[in-house]
Amino acid sequence: MTAFVKIVYGERTFELPVIMGSEGEKAIDISKLRQKTGLITLDPGFANTGSCKSSITFMDGEKGILRYRGIPVEQLAEHASFKETAYLLINGVLPTRKELNKFSVMLNDHSLVHEDMQLFYHNFPRASHPMGILSSMVNALRSFYPELQTLEEEINITVTRLLAKTRTMAAMSYKMSRGHKVVYPRPDLAYCENFLNMMFDTPVKPYQIDQEVVNALRVFWILHADHEQNCSTSAVRIVGSGRVTLYAAISAGIAALWGPLHGGANQAVIEMLADIAESGGKIAPFIERAKDNKDPFRLMGFGHRVYKTYDPRAKIMKKMCDTVLPRLKISDPLLDLAKELEEAALKDDYFIEHNLYPNVDFYSGIILRAIGIPTNMFTVMFAIGRLPGWIAQWKESMDDPNWKISRPRQIYTGPTEMDYLPIDKR
Repeated sequence: MTAFVKIVYGERTFELPVIMGSEGEKAIDISKLRQKTGLITLDPGFANTGSCKSSITFMDGEKGILRYRGIPVEQLAEHASFKETAYLLINGVLPTRKELNKFSVMLNDHSLVHEDMQLFYHNFPRASHPMGILSSMVNALRSFYPELQTLEEEINITVTRLLAKTRTMAAMSYKMSRGHKVVYPRPDLAYCENFLNMMFDTPVKPYQIDQEVVNALRVFWILHADHEQNCSTSAVRIVGSGRVTLYAAISAGIAALWGPLHGGANQAVIEMLADIAESGGKIAPFIERAKDNKDPFRLMGFGHRVYKTYDPRAKIMKKMCDTVLPRLKISDPLLDLAKELEEAALKDDYFIEHNLYPNVDFYSGIILRAIGIPTNMFTVMFAIGRLPGWIAQWKESMDDPNWKISRPRQIYTGPTEMDYLPIDKR
């Protein structure tokens, strides 16, 4: 039996159906609200608005739950490879051994970047942020790789190209920014190992692959692979609704991810720690400023808009920090500050009462710094991890039989009609 919500407007009553998701989530279907009543809803930030139905990711912020295609992210982080996770998100099921081997071969086959693309890199100013470069280069991929003969073939190969080449392009941007020779992907290395080798291998000092570091990167990418309808994912869906190419939709997602309130938060964590260090390294004054509602300062990497308890991804990354940092034996004052800040916040009643626990951005910033990733590459690392989710969300929206181009409404608050005045009468 279908449930309904009644809306009373003036002297008329309207009924709108209630729909339910597989995890018991309920939503009022307002798709015909304007048609029936002439009204629209106003929901700044879309905190109470569902933009789509999706079978990809389930999250419950009240209970600290995150699952990809029904599988808890904790299990994937412990047992799965990043390639398995990507396959799961994009195709809806975990791959068989045969399917995973085929997927791995395709990723290797498409990991090289057209040599002409290096000309683009060389013409960006040296001070360009890697995220701006990556967004531009992903969009440019369409110019180098024409459409194929069938839609299914095109999507499969385009998806593989993006997963393989974006990793290569990210490493290239880092190498070129430092004036180093580009290191090409090796077919004998797996996805995570290949990236680290392309980033850090040099003719003078060959990169020594450490499996603990590889594992940390694998977990980081898995935990960032999707996160429901966030800012960048919504950007991918909205841009994609105009039926642009996948390259253009992903480029939009990268641009949306760039901001410090979204994917740039892990970079902002390290920058905040640097500011604390430069001001004398005392944690207490910054803790007090964060608790002052009149002070615009905020502790980056604490709390989350959705999670009202501990971020489940943060628990996993914290464990990874506790494992990797002692092994690497790094002496870094910023990492020492981070552990001091974490300890102080977890004991503070204000932070506990307001659920301001360290989130995944806090611990991932520490991990990325520990394994040698430059701060301005942090958000690029996030983007590589989020690629499978963006692709899955774009693909799902393309397959939606109820597809409509995204076209939000607004409540106009400007001046009413007025006549144009010639410039000498203004």
